[in-house]
Amino acid sequence: MLHIVVCVKQVPDSREIRIDPKTNTLIRDGVPAIANFYDLHGLEEALRIKETVGAKITVVCMGPPPAEKSLKQCISLGADGAVLVTDRGFAGADTLATSYVLGLTIQKVSAVFGPVDIVFCGKQTLDGDTGQVGPGIACRLDLEQLTYVSKVEHIDVDKRRITVQRLLEDGVEVVQTKMPVLITALKELNKVRRAPLPGMIRAAQFKPVIWTTQDFPELDRSKIGLKGSPTIVAKTWVPASKQVNTAFLEGDTPEAVAGAALEKLWETELPTRFGW
Repeated sequence: MLHIVVCVKQVPDSREIRIDPKTNTLIRDGVPAIANFYDLHGLEEALRIKETVGAKITVVCMGPPPAEKSLKQCISLGADGAVLVTDRGFAGADTLATSYVLGLTIQKVSAVFGPVDIVFCGKQTLDGDTGQVGPGIACRLDLEQLTYVSKVEHIDVDKRRITVQRLLEDGVEVVQTKMPVLITALKELNKVRRAPLPGMIRAAQFKPVIWTTQDFPELDRSKIGLKGSPTIVAKTWVPASKQVNTAFLEGDTPEAVAGAALEKLWETELPTRFGW
């Protein structure tokens, strides 16, 4: 049976984002949090693999204690187990520090719960939007990596091979590689299912495994949190929303509507701007 790890991040709801002007970081207190959209597509594909060839699914998350909510959501959808890596020492991590901690976490998951065959990450997170953590984990663990995957075509468990489609700017690339492998998921990969009632009941009673810095004796504290994050955020801001006036035009014929539209255009500054 395959062992699949899915990395999930709890992110602020993009509709409620606020920025701390002093630190240039996201204000998370009081902001609704959700599981990262792309990560759920990775989980969905893991569930489909579980249903076709058999697999055990472990979800891992690095974040504050409230991130347990997103892990419970994953359990409700069908994941078998979950690990929350949480510690104040991890706060303020950039993608380099995050991939370091998640790499150690996956190594520990492999040692405690069994060797890992596939790691799924979303292609990027809604808050960071970099797409760097998945490849960073793969490099740290020396895994094969398949990014921007839009379809898993075939898995040969006996030969430990996986074939996928990667969505590129100018087409689709079909790639086959050996396991263990790390895959970053696109939204085109699948449609995320709704949690069934039995899953929601199980999730309500579920408690994830909690790991802190004390659970990683090999941890290099100079590589975690703000200290291990060379990235400097020079400036962040929330784009101002623009108010747009909308007019609905009616007419008995298409010609009448077109004429009304032209009259509206003549009332604007467009004729002057373009010399009409």
